[in-house]
Amino acid sequence: MAEEDRSAAGVVEERGEPDSSQSHSDLTRIALATLTRVVESMGGSTRAGQIEMVTESCSAIEKAEHLLVQAGTGTGKSLGYLVPALTYSALEHKRALISTATLALQRQILVKAPPAVVEAIAQTTGRIMDVALLKGWANYLCLHKLTGGYPGEEGTLFDGADAVFDQPSSPLGREIMRIRQWAKTTDTGDRDDLVPGVSDRAWRQVSLQRRECLGKSCPMLDECFPQAARDHAQEADLIITNHSLLGIHATSEGDIFPEIDLLIVDEAHELAERVRDQASQEISLGSLMRVARTARTQVKADVQALEEAATAIGAILETLDDGLILSRPDNLDAAMHALDGAVRDCLSQVSKGGGEAAAKQLARAALEELLGVLDAWSRPAEHSITWVNRPWRDGEIGAPQLIIAPLDVAFPLGTVALGDRPAILTSATLSLGNSFETIAYQTGLKVSSRPWRGIDVGTPFEPDKQGIMYLPTHLPEPGPQGPSEAALRELVDLANASGGGVLALFSSWRGVEAGAAALRENTDFEILVHGEESVAALVQRFRDNRDSCLVGTMTFWQGVDVVGPACRLVVIDRIPFPRPDDPVAQARSRDAERRGQSGFYAVSLTHAALMMAQASGRLLRSHEDRGMVAVLDRRLTEKKYGGDIRASMPPMWPTQNKDTALGALARLREGLD
Repeated sequence: MAEEDRSAAGVVEERGEPDSSQSHSDLTRIALATLTRVVESMGGSTRAGQIEMVTESCSAIEKAEHLLVQAGTGTGKSLGYLVPALTYSALEHKRALISTATLALQRQILVKAPPAVVEAIAQTTGRIMDVALLKGWANYLCLHKLTGGYPGEEGTLFDGADAVFDQPSSPLGREIMRIRQWAKTTDTGDRDDLVPGVSDRAWRQVSLQRRECLGKSCPMLDECFPQAARDHAQEADLIITNHSLLGIHATSEGDIFPEIDLLIVDEAHELAERVRDQASQEISLGSLMRVARTARTQVKADVQALEEAATAIGAILETLDDGLILSRPDNLDAAMHALDGAVRDCLSQVSKGGGEAAAKQLARAALEELLGVLDAWSRPAEHSITWVNRPWRDGEIGAPQLIIAPLDVAFPLGTVALGDRPAILTSATLSLGNSFETIAYQTGLKVSSRPWRGIDVGTPFEPDKQGIMYLPTHLPEPGPQGPSEAALRELVDLANASGGGVLALFSSWRGVEAGAAALRENTDFEILVHGEESVAALVQRFRDNRDSCLVGTMTFWQGVDVVGPACRLVVIDRIPFPRPDDPVAQARSRDAERRGQSGFYAVSLTHAALMMAQASGRLLRSHEDRGMVAVLDRRLTEKKYGGDIRASMPPMWPTQNKDTALGALARLREGLD
């Protein structure tokens, strides 16, 4: 097969170590020299896959093409794309953007590699590159809100603040008191810089969504943390952001980033799903009534029509079954049109009325958010995924929600996010069945006007010698109700044998709660739980305490990079297939079948295999790492598709024997003492 034919077919290219005698362009030559300088400054040595990644990335940049790079654990892919990106930026005075799947990975990239790369590039090119971190607005502290500048529903947010915070009696009050003290010293206002972190509930009291910001009329504009981050990004040579912000940039009219000449996408296997999640819209009777209450209390708006439309929509949703809506009911369509008119009337009242600027902005933001839902509803139904969901809250079924998401995000990704600029998309897991076709379709490469190709640069690790894959078959098959008692006992037994150092990964919040409770009741280790602090703070505490246990859901299945014995046991509760009644998976499967593909393979199996590869890849992060991955799901060995999933995971030494697994963990623990 000719080279161009292989690329067009999305076939994985596997190469050996690049020939160092070949002639290189100036970009490639300087990038390779920079890579060597950086790696040596870190006390390491370059790796064949890393060299190949740098070389091929430079070639793609110069040809203005798109490149998919599957780079296994240990390749050093962060340097593999950072060095070409910053070298290109330095030589050509171009601006580059790196997008990551999670905030944790975003911060990890910023902290670990750029300083060394910037220093090396300064030595090789004479230019000092400026790197900026950019997150969503609500990740930054709002000083105006913290000091009571935003009203609540019945008065200021911090009515009685002095009495509460001088001697805070509640956990929430103590957390906000600590935020107030931190606000006096922080230079960034970035939530991840607050250590230890605070609960999501506390952070919501001191942060804003972008729509709620007063902008230029804010009396604290000169001290605004999110605006300072955006101002820095406008001038920086390299911006590090996340897929959610990239998705907003691609799917909305907002122009978040300055002109970008090169795009790097890390954890590219997550790009489409993150962008779809970001673009999803939802409403319920409760959310509609809250908007009406906000408009009434903040600006004294007449919200009768809005409340009537909300009541009608709520009543209609009560009559609908949970799950995918294949045909939109006429009465719901009529109610949504009535809601549209009511929202626009309220917005007109907000614009014409008086009142405090902050109060008007809160009302306007709430109403404009509803316009986003209505805009999604107005799009052709065949291009959307529409469903009804009744969420669980405090052990009870909540009121029905109407959710609308784009069916396919490939077009905005290909035409806006990728566009005509060169792009490098990378992950440890991109190919399936020795082909990049699926990921190329999902990420918009097939829509973009630029040619694309894919390569696999391998991994320098030896998983069969460094790790054990424990696949117990004596446990019951996982069910939708969460982990079984037997699975929880298995988790506890493994954790005790290991002496901690456990990353316990669950596919649901229910699993996280059950796993954390089991570990707290039956072990003496420090148990760190998803949601109790920011992701970055939890990962850092896990890294610092060698014998702690970190329990998390899907956010922690990727991007967690903990080298050494602090992460010596990774426990995965189940294969993360989408639920059979998952409306997004159902709609995407139906769409795949319309295009002549297998819905199960294209959607469910693809997702599960990629996530299992990512989760098991959390174990081995260096040549010295040793440990075990335990998957508490017998389907991985007993079902035919289990072989396809195992083929995507690191080829560790396998065992199904519990005594063997516990003994290996005990010996590993003893070796640490």
